Amino acid sequence: MEVTLNTPALLFPAITLLLLAYTNRFLTIASLIRRLHDEYEKSQGHSDKILLKAQIVQLSRRLSLVKYMQATGILCLVFCVITMAFVYFNLQLVAHGLFALSLTFLMASLVFSLSEILISTRALEIELKGMID
Repeated sequence: MEVTLNTPALLFPAITLLLLAYTNRFLTIASLIRRLHDEYEKSQGHSDKILLKAQIVQLSRRLSLVKYMQATGILCLVFCVITMAFVYFNLQLVAHGLFALSLTFLMASLVFSLSEILISTRALEIELKGMID
């Protein structure tokens, strides 16, 4: 298979949309952490602080995953650009390897995204269960 300039360029819109979604997740989590931190500072009871601290720990974990999602997404984009340079200089073998590396970073980004989604939905299920019981 020959890698042309269009091959890595096809990933640009997808990666850009992924990075936008990841940034929105980051902003939402950051907002929640700030709100919970304020509640933690104002809370009087020990049990309230324990519950809030547990939520903040989970959000911190999710924030780390979003950071890894963004980093691997950006690396995917960088390697797509480098791949295009090697295609331009007609170095197909190197371009193939770099494009495969780019796809690997994209896959890693999606795996981190799936992990973050699973954590967030698990937390929401626990909260809903507490409201139903």
